[in-house]
Amino acid sequence: MAVNEPDFDAAIPGMSLTAEVGSRPWQSPPKYATIEQALEHYIPRMTTPLMRDQLLDIMELGVPLTSLSDTLQTGGVMEGLHSIDVGVLITPVLIEMLAYMAEEADIKFDLGMEGPIDEDKIPDSKIALAIKSVREKMPEALNKEEDVSVEEPVEKTMEPTGLMARRM
Repeated sequence: MAVNEPDFDAAIPGMSLTAEVGSRPWQSPPKYATIEQALEHYIPRMTTPLMRDQLLDIMELGVPLTSLSDTLQTGGVMEGLHSIDVGVLITPVLIEMLAYMAEEADIKFDLGMEGPIDEDKIPDSKIALAIKSVREKMPEALNKEEDVSVEEPVEKTMEPTGLMARRM
């Protein structure tokens, strides 16, 4: 009885729909193989004046440091600078570096590790979004300082539109 041996040199299904193997940066050996090498890349880069100012601006917006460090290290993985496991291991060091930078600049920051302190407090971002929504809906009412009367909404009939709408 003849047994067909599998052909391991054949293309896998869907291979023609993807990029050539090894053509992506993360498919090649990483540039920095150790934690120390990766940190020697990140720390000087994070302390350049331009990058430092950008990071501080992001921290002032309230972005948690955990999210910021994850973004930095994930970008490094995608560029082929280091592997995923090195990225995960350098994340706490990046968070500490970002916290140090924020403390030096007197910026209040969110580590992103603690839960909500006061569950009854509405976050400032939600309040700002609500105010923006109200201003967009009633711009003329907010600009007038007179007594605003509430008008009853006029009900509009919607005309059918589209491919299947009847023409009369």
